Amino acid sequence: MIQAPTQKRAVIYCRVSTDDQNCERQLHDLRAFAKRSKYKVVGIFQETASGAKSDRIERAKVLKLAQSREIEAILVTELTRWGRSTIDLLQTLEQLNKWNVSVIAQTGSQFDLSSAQGKMIAGMLSVLSQFERDLISERTKSGLRAAVARGTKLGRQPGQNPSDKYANKVLQHLTAGRPYRWIGRELQISPTTVMAIVKRNKKSKAKMRHLVAR
Repeated sequence: MIQAPTQKRAVIYCRVSTDDQNCERQLHDLRAFAKRSKYKVVGIFQETASGAKSDRIERAKVLKLAQSREIEAILVTELTRWGRSTIDLLQTLEQLNKWNVSVIAQTGSQFDLSSAQGKMIAGMLSVLSQFERDLISERTKSGLRAAVARGTKLGRQPGQNPSDKYANKVLQHLTAGRPYRWIGRELQISPTTVMAIVKRNKKSKAKMRHLVAR
């Protein structure tokens, strides 16, 4: 007797970005897709969250099911419903691959990283992820350079360290050629504290020069 193939267990994941939207269309389409593709739907997860929002509670539940090997596939209408970014998409696909779980888009694209198609897609996503990281890094550096140009002080600011209240006097005495021990006695602080203040000042200046130069 030939045994019928076991249906793959899947969950449906739907997401909309704003409260004035709903998941009805996605849910309707994915139920029909699951039926056509012979998936056994064992759970439906819906949530409202913007594409960049990190605390997706329902998606986290799906990942827990995948990790515990309770499902083999996640059904979505399109990848943008699942991934917050290219980097996030690749990271979660790699996680799911370890658990032998695929993300299946309604378009028919199957993101199983153990397959030839999945490996090819992972390679392209990896390139896009690096490009996205570079863009974020460049924007951050550009913002820091602009902040420095406006006179904004970066890093730990005076007053955040208890000994910073002595910083101006320490640097003044140092400029005048006073030795660390003399400065310590004059200000009634230890030579180690004097050295720490000087070190922080040098590090802060070096950081600013580095950011402006890049």
